[in-house]
Amino acid sequence: MKINKIIFDLGGVLIDWNPDYMYKKIIQDENQRKWFLENICTSDWNEAQDGGRSIEEANKLLITSFPEYKELILAYYARWEEMLNGSIKGTVEIFRTLKSQQKHGIYALTNWSAETFPRALELFDFLHWFDGRVVSGEEKTRKPFKEIYDIIISRFNLIPTETVFIDDNLRNIQAAQSLGIISIHFQSPEQLRKELIDLNVLA
Repeated sequence: MKINKIIFDLGGVLIDWNPDYMYKKIIQDENQRKWFLENICTSDWNEAQDGGRSIEEANKLLITSFPEYKELILAYYARWEEMLNGSIKGTVEIFRTLKSQQKHGIYALTNWSAETFPRALELFDFLHWFDGRVVSGEEKTRKPFKEIYDIIISRFNLIPTETVFIDDNLRNIQAAQSLGIISIHFQSPEQLRKELIDLNVLA
């Protein structure tokens, strides 16, 4: 088995993203903050923006249902950069090593709003190292739906059995595996490095 292509997820793999980083500044009580993120600005709600819904529409939807939380709802995207805690340095170093080897095509497949991704490109230089990328919000679909994997496979002429996909979300990993893509469920840079060595991708 020879791996020729590598696909990286971004949030949770290369970029440390968590809404809690921002909301703990404005909802000090941990239980209240957890309730808000599990019941109002939920991950499902956020993923709809990743899938192409506009931020304006998303805010309107929630504010109509929960007008008493208007300011907290609007803060989600008004202050989304505060949800970023920089890069995950160990993974970026692995990316840098892979890039320097010049042995693999390296791509990004990310669930990310098309409206906020341009700012991410300004904040993180390594986002420009990829040989290509697929951003869910631009495609109007997202992981774990088969369509977005089909897009990256066809756009960059990937052979699933010669491609390794790295993602922190097990649901996304299982979807890729169902298409024959070799997959690594990311848990830490150290674990990722070991698995890439085992696959003869890293020396």
